[in-house]
Amino acid sequence: MGQEDLMNTAEDVADQFLRVTKQYLPHLARLCLISTFLEDGIRMWFQWNEQRDYIEATWSCGYFLATCFVLLNLIGQLGGCVLILSRNFVQYACFGLFGIIALQTVAYSILWDLKFLMRNLALGGGLLLLLAESRSEGKSMFAGVPSMGESSPKQYMQLGGRVLLVLMFMTLLHFDSSFFSILQNMVGTALIILVAIGFKTKLAALTLVMWLLAINVYFNAFWTIPAYKPMHDFLKYDFFQTTSVIGGLLLVVALGPGGVSMDEKKKEW
Repeated sequence: MGQEDLMNTAEDVADQFLRVTKQYLPHLARLCLISTFLEDGIRMWFQWNEQRDYIEATWSCGYFLATCFVLLNLIGQLGGCVLILSRNFVQYACFGLFGIIALQTVAYSILWDLKFLMRNLALGGGLLLLLAESRSEGKSMFAGVPSMGESSPKQYMQLGGRVLLVLMFMTLLHFDSSFFSILQNMVGTALIILVAIGFKTKLAALTLVMWLLAINVYFNAFWTIPAYKPMHDFLKYDFFQTTSVIGGLLLVVALGPGGVSMDEKKKEW
């Protein structure tokens, strides 16, 4: 069996998987994608004093403003997650979470930390994909903007979401000389590039989902570390960040690459 036959067989298997899971995949994608916000919102509740004291000490803003910051993060993130999962006011929830990302980027000085900045931008990419999914022809926040087929805002939101997911993956690369790390980086990078340019998109995204799922469970098993150890929180953060990547990729699988992609352009050739 040649390489092209293998590729066609793999695409057939992927298409069959999508037909079987089509009804449930968007729900799973949303749950995975908002997991970071959900976990962070819950952490705001359980670490209320620590978060408030950190903001108060860092910005010298006083007890009241620091409390408002923590409260806004808690309500904004948990409320946004509930709206997204229930499919109510999804666009407003996404804009609210965009605001939370921007607020945290400034408050926690993430602007000066390239790794965390890229993760936040990638989360924004996931929210763009959610906006693209929730956008309908009759009820669109861009209702006043004339649609031009492939140039419609939805297509560019899908493109932006796919490209920003690449930033998240780049923060997951492990730069060491072990064979497994090198293999992981090479395969993962190749797959995420295919997703970004929109070539064999659904197959590449689905393969990357399975790849990242295995890596996440193996490397970020925070539940095996006692809660009092710092490594527990580090692995937990990494686990939910990676889960958000998986959610974004599942949305790519469910939605397809959109008009601005090589897959779409191939139809014109």
